[in-house]
Amino acid sequence: MPALPLTIALLLGSAVVIYLSCEFFVNGVEWLGRRMSVGEKATGTVLAAFGTALPESVVTFVAVAFGAGAASKALGVGAALGGPLALSTIAYATVGLVLIATRQHLPRTAEIRRDFRHLSRDQGWFLLIFVAKVAFGLIAFAWKPWLGLLFLGAYGLYLRQEMKGGDDMEEGALEPLKFQPGREMPTLAAAAFQTGLALCMIFAASRLFVTQLEHLGPALGLKPQLLALLLSPIATELPETMNAIIWVRQGKHRLALANISGAMMIQATVPTALGLFFTPWMLDMPLRIAAIATVVAVAVMFVAFARGMISRWLLAAMGLLYIGFAAVLLFFHMAG
Repeated sequence: MPALPLTIALLLGSAVVIYLSCEFFVNGVEWLGRRMSVGEKATGTVLAAFGTALPESVVTFVAVAFGAGAASKALGVGAALGGPLALSTIAYATVGLVLIATRQHLPRTAEIRRDFRHLSRDQGWFLLIFVAKVAFGLIAFAWKPWLGLLFLGAYGLYLRQEMKGGDDMEEGALEPLKFQPGREMPTLAAAAFQTGLALCMIFAASRLFVTQLEHLGPALGLKPQLLALLLSPIATELPETMNAIIWVRQGKHRLALANISGAMMIQATVPTALGLFFTPWMLDMPLRIAAIATVVAVAVMFVAFARGMISRWLLAAMGLLYIGFAAVLLFFHMAG
């Protein structure tokens, strides 16, 4: 096991690489969406979300499909439950905290109210899918693995809906493509190359971050599943969080919230399908606690978005749900 100072240094270093790579990623994916004539919301919910959700999906796939023992599979299932929890609490809280820190307010316009109600619809669908995935984890039956196909189909329907929803409202001008700063309209190939290269860097740095967390877990006395629920999601959802910071700092709140919403839909379906395919998908007490916390967080956001307006303080307060979840989980861990 590496020395603790080296582990911490690699954690911090990989986090910096993820942030810098996200600067190139968000710049590239915005131009990619523009050149592909994709609406701004679909750019956040589909293009950006698909890219930044890859680390979490890969962690789940590697753990459940190639894991040598029960501990690896527990890590994968924990990651599938922990990802949505981190997004619905930490990621939304990050948007609120950055808004507060930069003294920005969410615009109060008819377009923004419409967008929030659209996001409420996404939260409602997520809630239905998430409750189903939890329910399947409470009962055992022989044909459960086949249900993974339903979750993949659900994401396919969501993807189709987002891509056909015509939406060309934009939040300000795009910054020049970093790989072609002198061109007013960069080429599609350059935008795709920058986005892909940044995504590779995000993936590599995220894997390094997760590896260091795996080393840090035993040093803190955490079991694999607790590690997956408490620490791994923070690492694998770091790209979405970094994207949120960058977009909010640029005044593009719409893209930041759409990226989180789209990533949540991926986390509700793809990692769940992988868990159903390769594990018994039975949820024990820590996973049930994570599920309850996620349902509460998403229900709060569903109601808030449905009203057509949301407070930056409410967004920031979502982080308290994660802190409460961590406290309850650690209490049960110490009591056991």
